[in-house]
Amino acid sequence: MQSSSRPSSRHQQLTRLAGTVLQPGFVGTTVPDWVRRAIADGLTSVVLFGRNIVDPEQVARLTAQLRAENRDLIIAIDEEAGDVTRLEAWTGASRPGNLALGAVDDIDLTESVARDIGRELHAAGISLNYAPSADVNSNPLNPVIGARSFGARTDVVSRHTAAWVRGLQSAGVAACAKHFPGHGDTAVDSHHGLPQVSASAEEIAATALPPFVAAMEAGVRVVMTAHLLAPAYDPELPATLSPRILVDLLRGELGFDGLVVTDGIEMSAVTARYGIDGATVRAVTGGADAVCVGGEHAGEATFHQLTEALVGAVLDGTLPEARICEAAARVAEFAAWSGSRMRAVAADDAASDIGLVAARRALRVRTEQGRESVLPLVGAPHVVELSPTMNLAVDGQTPWGVAAPLSDLLPGTTSVRLTEADLAESGELSDLADLPDLPDRPDRSGLPDLLERKVLDPAAERSLVVVVRDAARHDWMSAAMNRLLGSRPDAVVVEMGVPNGTAPGAVHLITHGATRVSGLAAAEFLAGRR
Repeated sequence: MQSSSRPSSRHQQLTRLAGTVLQPGFVGTTVPDWVRRAIADGLTSVVLFGRNIVDPEQVARLTAQLRAENRDLIIAIDEEAGDVTRLEAWTGASRPGNLALGAVDDIDLTESVARDIGRELHAAGISLNYAPSADVNSNPLNPVIGARSFGARTDVVSRHTAAWVRGLQSAGVAACAKHFPGHGDTAVDSHHGLPQVSASAEEIAATALPPFVAAMEAGVRVVMTAHLLAPAYDPELPATLSPRILVDLLRGELGFDGLVVTDGIEMSAVTARYGIDGATVRAVTGGADAVCVGGEHAGEATFHQLTEALVGAVLDGTLPEARICEAAARVAEFAAWSGSRMRAVAADDAASDIGLVAARRALRVRTEQGRESVLPLVGAPHVVELSPTMNLAVDGQTPWGVAAPLSDLLPGTTSVRLTEADLAESGELSDLADLPDLPDRPDRSGLPDLLERKVLDPAAERSLVVVVRDAARHDWMSAAMNRLLGSRPDAVVVEMGVPNGTAPGAVHLITHGATRVSGLAAAEFLAGRR
């Protein structure tokens, strides 16, 4: 007689379906036993994060271990390059991000950079890349997209999205266009809250959707959803959970028949209201085929929790069984395609300098009239880097800046990095806010003591380089930069984020991103090596 405690065959079947649609992350640089068991029970996808990566050789060993369990296992990663990198989270990206490529506006260059990213991912055994961002960054103060976008113009984003897809997939790695229906016109970070797009359906169709259409025409097989509210389509449900957006719009109007995957389902934009269980069930019910589970919720407990949530939803009628079967079938179809795609392309581990080439081409320079003699820098400068708190898509440990590469080129270079917290702890944020705009003449009157001690005093009789990152989005950073320029109008400013149209400083450099190669390109220019 069958034990009553043993799962029924129907429960086992549903558990297998649930495991197929989940794309969990895990902790560690080797394969955990629970992941091996889950693959045997139907798990079809896993996602790698910076916590799983030491170096390319270790990643290749890890993915080989995973593929020993299932050669068509979908092994995904969020490798946009630029500011969002996983493979190079500990070293800084060797390729600039989308904003830099859009600034150059050479689709052949974009395709070459994406192909180089695909080459490295393929060699590491990764079959799906959650990139490119197809978002049109129409809100310059966007807190989560910014330099991850190819720019603020729909036509630029469209042609470079298509080129990026072609380049990546030519190397045997599947691309994923994100974040549908477009995260560029938002003012809230979906890691922390629910953004809202207030545009009409006609405006969204004209500005935000064309890059996704371009990606589809270029052969993209995966689209990632956005955790945002678009009342023009659905006033109640975020896009990730909305059949009006995922079924009626994406599949119906735009004709997409590939795999729909969610953004990280643990993000507050959806879990704050529905919980991680509820968001997962609603996503699959609403039309998503795969649910990405990463962040701090990676692990066996969460995987089993979400598996049981999906099974329970089918059993109680909340989630139609036909819907989870459809989702699982799409995942299986994509797994077979991506696996065969990888095997059809020969691995290539030849290094390329295309990333540095692109970073150099993306550099823009403005010199104030009469200040041309400031460059190249004479002698070793003092560098201050004003560092913001980054959104959770960007690994906070990833190196960035100009000081390190400039020190290599100009030995004796000194530097300091200051954050908003540093100024707050010193009690000087209010001082910055209370100070007037730039003085008519250089002086230090009223300058906060921290800036004087850490920046101006070490820069006495030396060149001063002020490095900022998205200064337009951070009032404290703009204020600190302006106060420093009031005392040192001969300073060089390097903007490593989204430029805002102004160009303070005797010389103003725009790198269009904060990658390692972007910092190197700026340092070369400052040192007169280009």
